[in-house]
Amino acid sequence: MAEIVGGGRPVNDAERRVIAHLRDHAPDDWLLLHNVEVPRGDDVFEVDLLVITGHSLVVIDVKGTRGRIEVAGPRWFPSRSPAYGSPAVKLRGTARAIKGLLVDKHRELERVYVDSLVVLTAPDAKLVDPDNRDTGHVSGLPGLIDTLGDVRRVRRGGTTDARSYRGAILDSLNAMVRRSTAAPRFGHWEVEEELGGDAKVTEYRAFNATLPGSQTVLLRVYQADPMADKATRAAELQRIANAYQSLAILPPHPNVVRPRDFFAIDDESRFVLVLDDVHGEALQLRRQVGQGVIREMLAGLVHAHAHGVIHRALTPASVLVTDDGHAMLTGFDYAKPGPRAYTVAHELGNVLDTQFVAPECQNRPDLMNAASDVYAAGVIAQRFLADPPEVVARMLDVSPARRPSAAQALAALDEPAAEPQPESSWWKRLFRRD
Repeated sequence: MAEIVGGGRPVNDAERRVIAHLRDHAPDDWLLLHNVEVPRGDDVFEVDLLVITGHSLVVIDVKGTRGRIEVAGPRWFPSRSPAYGSPAVKLRGTARAIKGLLVDKHRELERVYVDSLVVLTAPDAKLVDPDNRDTGHVSGLPGLIDTLGDVRRVRRGGTTDARSYRGAILDSLNAMVRRSTAAPRFGHWEVEEELGGDAKVTEYRAFNATLPGSQTVLLRVYQADPMADKATRAAELQRIANAYQSLAILPPHPNVVRPRDFFAIDDESRFVLVLDDVHGEALQLRRQVGQGVIREMLAGLVHAHAHGVIHRALTPASVLVTDDGHAMLTGFDYAKPGPRAYTVAHELGNVLDTQFVAPECQNRPDLMNAASDVYAAGVIAQRFLADPPEVVARMLDVSPARRPSAAQALAALDEPAAEPQPESSWWKRLFRRD
């Protein structure tokens, strides 16, 4: 039975389950510290669990995500919820930061390996990681003790027996961590689960703390630098607020995600975008869909274009397929909501998936417009429809002027297929005399 040496209040049942599992099944000489915050400069790292084993300090992030989870680049695509940034990638960064703080306090801790592990608690959770990007840093609950006890995880240069460093580790942790006394809250939204993220944005599922039992929402919490100069701050806020500004001018539509709110936290070091929590999965996880999904994707695009909003980053990852089979457009972080005095187009080169970028925009993302949105929709339709209709080929025309608008493409998609004419009738029409 491991010893719990301190901690704050667990946020959810998944965290409670992992804490209890380690307490009841881990070796007696392991030490646990749960639900703490680690300040580092202006940053604060929220840590679900710290485990001191016989050979390492392990930073653990707990995820209750259910079902199949596909890893594609730096993002996770769960089968039952929207995609989010890989928690394994983020956790590795947190582990490196904690290692630096340990060494700052006690130089001899340079030899102690600081490991990171994402624990999936759902019995049906299955990570599909074709490139093995995250597999080595993810464990289920049944194999957790064995994974944590595997001394082979210690990297070259680290000690395989850290027991003599335990006092220094505890002294450093005691000096740098603080107890997290409650679930994170952003305004009146209380976090139910952290989904993932990267250095710029973290995603959470949350509920209204003043209305327990209310529907959950999706929070996108953007990091900002409150100490930057005025011009840098203004540019940063423009980028962060872009998704909300783009969505806020759109009237509600069943095929476009709905924004709820946008606000700053405290010293404006973080900004929070509140969105509807769409229960579904990214189109990217599907191998094939019916024409209805493509039709609804186009309907959302028509709605956006009709109100002057250009998506500019349309991919299968930004199309959600809900549990009841409907399509919904998301991912408006780099959209263009009509004419304005500034641009975020210079950011597009870092995020665009080139296979969905129209030929004329490959090296000029600033040229992206409604026609390039249609091209991206055409690539998606061609990929996911078993028998793409003729209009899809026109959507993929190399000339933007020859592409249909989103509304024209949608209308063509709704047209019934022409009935083939009997051969005899064709010959009669060809040779008839007028």
